[in-house]
Amino acid sequence: MNKKIRSKQLDDLFRAILSLKTIDECYRFFEDIGTISEIQAFSQRFEVARMLKEGYKYTEIAQATGASTATISRVSKSLNYGADGYNIVIERLKKEND
Repeated sequence: MNKKIRSKQLDDLFRAILSLKTIDECYRFFEDIGTISEIQAFSQRFEVARMLKEGYKYTEIAQATGASTATISRVSKSLNYGADGYNIVIERLKKEND
């Protein structure tokens, strides 16, 4: 975890996100807090991460998601050398769907 970004304000934001109970509540909160483009960018990055974990090639991911190779590379770097956030969530969702 990158301690450089840690702050009370960010802790409060994450607590707020953790308090959401339904998909509808998530939509409502994220529509209020971010632009549609920002929300879609997060969604795209998450899909890129999922596809990388499943072994898709960059060209396949770019075609399926519209992500640039720079974005795909950045997500790949996070998967391999980051704080394991993508891996934690992807594994949990996989267990829920099994």
